[in-house]
This record gives sequence, C-alpha cells and structure tokens, in this order.
Amino acid sequence: MKIHLVDGTYELFRAHFGAPPKKSKSGQEVGATLGLIRSMLLLLSDPEVTHVAVAFDHVIESFRNKMYASYKSSEGVDPVILNQFPLAEAAVKALGLVIWPMTKFEADDAIATAVTKFKNVKSVEQIVICSVDKDLTQMVDGERVICWDRRREILLNEKGVIEKFGVSPESIPDFLALVGDSADGYPGIQGWGEKSTATVLAKYKHIESIPKDPNKIPLSLGRATTLLENLQNNYKEALLFRELSTLRTDVSLNETIADLKWQGVYPRFKKVCEELGNQSIPERITKWRK
Repeated sequence: MKIHLVDGTYELFRAHFGAPPKKSKSGQEVGATLGLIRSMLLLLSDPEVTHVAVAFDHVIESFRNKMYASYKSSEGVDPVILNQFPLAEAAVKALGLVIWPMTKFEADDAIATAVTKFKNVKSVEQIVICSVDKDLTQMVDGERVICWDRRREILLNEKGVIEKFGVSPESIPDFLALVGDSADGYPGIQGWGEKSTATVLAKYKHIESIPKDPNKIPLSLGRATTLLENLQNNYKEALLFRELSTLRTDVSLNETIADLKWQGVYPRFKKVCEELGNQSIPERITKWRK
C-alpha cells in the first residue's frame, strides 16, 4: 500500500489563490475551502490512494515562535484565509479523512512524525508527501518516501532532492539554515548562497563538520575565507536556524495504518456542502461511508 500525507495548510492556501470566490449561506467567504474539497476528491479518485491523512496548522504559530521572534506567524495573513481553517478541517474530516490539526507543533512536524512511524512497516510500499514545502524534503528516503508537487506533477525522490538542492535529504536543515528560508522568516547567514552552500555541504553534510581552514573548502580561497568568517561570526544563529528547520518526529499521533484507510465520505458531508453553499459536490461522490 501507499500512504499519502497531505499538507492541508499548503492546499488551503493554494486554493485561496487559485479557486474562485464563493460565499456560504451565512455570508462567509469559503472559496478556498471548496477548492480544497475538490482537490481532496481528485486525490481520492486515484485507485492507488487508499490511506490518507491531512495535517493542518490549526494556528500558524508554533513552539518555534518562542525560539525566534521573527519566525512565521499569522501576522499579516489575510483573515479571509485564516477564518477558513476550521471550516476546511471540518470539511476534510467529513470526507472521511484523518486530520491532524496542529497547535503546539506545525503540520510539517505531524507529517514528519507519520513518516517516521510508518515508513518501516512492511506493508507500506511507499509514503507520498503531498507538499512543495522545502522543509519536508528532509524526510525523503530513496524511493520509499517521496515528495509530490500535485499542481506541477513533480515527484522528488532522494536523487531528485540531490539534483534540486545539491545536497542529500539529511543536509536539508543545514542547507536551509545557511541559505535562509523567507517563507519561515529566518534570513540565513550572509554570503551563503544556494550554490556555495550546496558545494560545501555536499562534502561536509553538516554545519559543525565544516572546517575552519578555508583551504579545505572547495571554493576559491577568497570566497571560502569570507564565508567562514561570516559563519563563525554568526555560528549560534546558524545552529538556531537549523533547529528551526529541523522537523520534529515526536508529535503525538494515535492513528494506526488501519485508521488511515479511506472508507468513504460521511453522510454529514452533504450538510457541510449545503452550509458552504454548494450542493452539487456530493452528487459526484461514489463512495459513501455507512
């Protein structure tokens, strides 16, 4: 079997910017929620998709905000999308899918925990992470755990991660720490661009393994000297940024593989769609849960 782990936060934001606006019966904007529903139904229409869980950032903030004040938060996020998270979670749950609404942790942490929990189970042929989040590429493992960009139909196995970033999955947190991640709100270390970082980490893998001697860095001497000086002057920050980018695998997830098996859509989904102002979606559903 394959397990599909969906980044619900990404899916909802994608729908927010891509789906047409729509008002619910109560007058609330629900276009993103309806777009997410359609996306999940499209996913479930694939006969290979049998075991699914969807993780949400129930609140944008997490424990990482206490570690670094500038880490991503709900500040500046359009209330139209923030107000749809509860609706989206309820709708996806009514579809008969397991949801993981995160508060202390992030959706990525839930997905990383599920990967760690299930990837070595013999009956699991492959785990497919449905997300474009760079953080999640650290969980890729050969062909057994891959990332799937559903919009662009791009699959990233371990070889694909190396081709895209220049480093293996285990070095992704170090890579992001040095380069920075604007989506998560930390700047990286000055001068450490993607190419130079990939060149160094391809050889040394982790920040603490990078030698202090510029002659041992596979770059020009002047470039290597500048990069090492910047790293040493901001070493604590680099380690902090790596901690921010390292996904947690100790989220409390009670579900078993059997719980992730999709059994069909709950009858209450019809009422959910009615409240969302779209009664045509249930007409397309062929598998209802008893």
